Amino acid sequence: MGEKRGLCRVVLADDHVLIRHGIKKIIEEDPSLAVIGQVGDGLELLHFIKKICPDVILLDISMPNLRGMEAIGEAKKICPDVKIIMLTMHKSKQYLCHALSAGADGYVLKEDSDLELLVAIEKVIRGDYFISPVLSGEMSLEEISDCREKKNIPSDSLTPRERQVLKLVAEGRISRDIAELLSISTRTVEHHRANLLKKLNINNTADLIKYAIRKGYILPNS
Repeated sequence: MGEKRGLCRVVLADDHVLIRHGIKKIIEEDPSLAVIGQVGDGLELLHFIKKICPDVILLDISMPNLRGMEAIGEAKKICPDVKIIMLTMHKSKQYLCHALSAGADGYVLKEDSDLELLVAIEKVIRGDYFISPVLSGEMSLEEISDCREKKNIPSDSLTPRERQVLKLVAEGRISRDIAELLSISTRTVEHHRANLLKKLNINNTADLIKYAIRKGYILPNS
């Protein structure tokens, strides 16, 4: 990785401290890489990168508060040039496709080797994408391309904010928590919820959750 210009700045986002420490040790064995920050959830990540944009974010899927999947798009809005690699235990093609659709540049499994992680960082920095060898053989190039081009994202009339609220409602968040996470008022959250029910012709939260799962806004059992 010595052919890259300058030092590649990496932020680790995982709610397990020991895992972060282990990843940091692997990364900093390469003199061209430096870990500039560690956070425990997606919301902490967004706060951190508002202060300094890293080159790469290693992002876990399952975290408290704002989860990895939801943090991808928000992070790219704050730092448009950042590369995001999901570092996860989930070996499902559904998780992989959802991550690529959300804007992830790479998908590495926690069971992959140290070398695979370093190769993933190198490839995304070059502008390519990386998928764990465990999963890459299970998907055709056409399937991967479809996921990356967001063809599996549902086409509906929802605004980006309504989609964000939909995800959080489907995850079981109450309006007060959603308001705090998104830095908006509780009244605004309730307004978005009402619009969701009206636009989707849905009568209750249970059906809203079913819709979110069916359309891929959240993953089953996530």
